[in-house]
Formats: sequence, structure tokens, C-alpha cells
Amino acid sequence: MENTEIERKWLVKQEPFDLSKYENIEMEQAYLNISPTVRIRRENDEYILTYKGIGEGISHAEYNIPITKEAYEHMLPKADGIVIRKTRYVIPLDGTLKAELDHFKEPYEGLKIVEVEFDSLEDAESFEAPSWFGEDVSNDPRFKNARMAVEGTLKY
Repeated sequence: MENTEIERKWLVKQEPFDLSKYENIEMEQAYLNISPTVRIRRENDEYILTYKGIGEGISHAEYNIPITKEAYEHMLPKADGIVIRKTRYVIPLDGTLKAELDHFKEPYEGLKIVEVEFDSLEDAESFEAPSWFGEDVSNDPRFKNARMAVEGTLKY
């Protein structure tokens, strides 16, 4: 499925609510290529191959293709770097927006990043982040999952 992804991301200042009441997804993802990005991902019991085109800033083309568990397991050893593992909590915001709050696992244990996807650049630029969002790291390459996978460390 083709799609233009417009996404901003922030570090998390504090979590002012009980996460147990929100949908959560256990994820692992690995990168077969960094630029352009080719990623395989497991979301609970679903498997996806993603191609992210080279874009500018917070917008880029994205294609998601469902794959089988067997295809995922076949490609996983071919990935560059480490496998990123995280729990994602889906938290409704005002209107139709959702915050996707990622709690990373080793080697990034303790790192929490929240992402919001938008329908337009105008919506993304005019968005006022809730008070629990911290520093906007949308354009900070250190917080791109692909880079985190290949480098295996993150200093922030």
C-alpha cells in the first residue's frame, strides 16, 4: 500500500496516565537497507515489509507490504545491525490524531519516544504538542530507528 507518511516525534517528558488501558503492540524491526529504508517488522502476530522513500524533513513516501512469518524469519538474519525491540502504546489525542508511544528495550531500555502522524504538512506544523511531550526530535537523525539499529548505540 502506497502512502505519504508525515510524522513528527518527541522525547517523552513524563507519562501522566496509566498505559495499561491503551492498545499496545509488541514490535521488533530490522533494517535490510538504510537509504532508502527497507525494513521488516513484526507487530504482535503480523509481519510487514516497508520501503520508505528518500524524503525531506518529516515527509516521505512509504509502502507497506504484508509478508508471512516465514519470510520475516528468512530475512531477519540478513538485516544490518541490531533488531530494534519496543512496546508501542496507541493513545488517542484530540480529533482523529493518535500518539504512538514507544518504550524501547535493550540496548535502548529507558528511551521513550512518541510519534504522531498527520494528514498534511500544515497539520504537522500547526500541531501543539501535549504537555507530556518533551523535546521535538523529528529532524534529529540520532532518533531514526534505522540509524539506531545500524549504530547500536544512542547518546542523547
